[in-house]
Amino acid sequence: MPADNPMSLAKVELGRHLFFDVRLSGNQQFSCSTCHQRISGFGDSRVTPFGSTGQRLVRNSQPLANVAWFDLLTWSDPTATTLEQQMLTPLFGSVPVEMGVDDGNRAVVLARFAAEADYRARFAASFPGEADPLTWPNLIRAIAAFQRSIVSTDSRYDRAVRGELTLTDAEQRGRDLFFSSRAGCGTCHGGNTFAEPNPAVVPAGTRHFNIGLYSIGNSGAYPSNNRGLIDRTGVAADMGRFRTPSLRNVEVTSPYMNDGSVASLSTVIDLKIRGGRDVATGVNAGDGAANPWKSPLAGPLTTITPTDKADLIAFLRTLTDPTFLSNPAYANPFATP
Repeated sequence: MPADNPMSLAKVELGRHLFFDVRLSGNQQFSCSTCHQRISGFGDSRVTPFGSTGQRLVRNSQPLANVAWFDLLTWSDPTATTLEQQMLTPLFGSVPVEMGVDDGNRAVVLARFAAEADYRARFAASFPGEADPLTWPNLIRAIAAFQRSIVSTDSRYDRAVRGELTLTDAEQRGRDLFFSSRAGCGTCHGGNTFAEPNPAVVPAGTRHFNIGLYSIGNSGAYPSNNRGLIDRTGVAADMGRFRTPSLRNVEVTSPYMNDGSVASLSTVIDLKIRGGRDVATGVNAGDGAANPWKSPLAGPLTTITPTDKADLIAFLRTLTDPTFLSNPAYANPFATP
């Protein structure tokens, strides 16, 4: 937690209301929850979402479970290291437009909340002692506080770790394989978030990876509007490098990859086994397995059998947390009962 944004129940509850309130968008059509839906683990079931003005975004919405522990919050911007910083992009960004708040309507949007006694009281309770608590910085702090409260720790995997249940034989084989050097999944999907690289294997400071999703024209290139870390650094070797996504609740967070271009867990594992995706036709045609910038950690996995694959999927499904997905503390406060 940033020093200037301590948690409180009042602030979290204010943030929950703001997160689900469509009045936060410029045209009052979208809320944060439009692209981060509880039923999808606070991700999005669409390949890529639309912004409030109908503009298609190029990247898949990331799930928010346990986001309080993330130190990287976007697919390829290493500078957004707090939820407060990250939120500036969906709120105020113009390329692409997401929430559609800009210099011309910022005061108007904020006035919508200032006009309601309930919101005025919630802001006052959340930021006590401030003469004017209903401000954009405080609004952002409140939503960040709610996001930090979105915690998933009651999956079958978690219960097994706590000794509350025993995984099935297939789930246990999948767990053992996931964390083994033979499959190597846990090398990049480690830690409590299942998004942290193993420092014993991954070079220090390496947090973004090219897994061979594309190699347009067999040149190593990724789609021009979604090239990954290279667009921040200008370093050729950063082509196609994206942050490792969390696998928490991965069963319900499809479609997968930074651009939502992989529909199922089965296809994800096939891609990893092959060591990259072969796009046979179209403008993105090329064999990602031969991408010169692909991480050496990205396969191929030549010893993985069909039984192994089924066991891995069984284990990944143990990361689904039904308590989290139905927790009323994360529900839309404006929904009709």
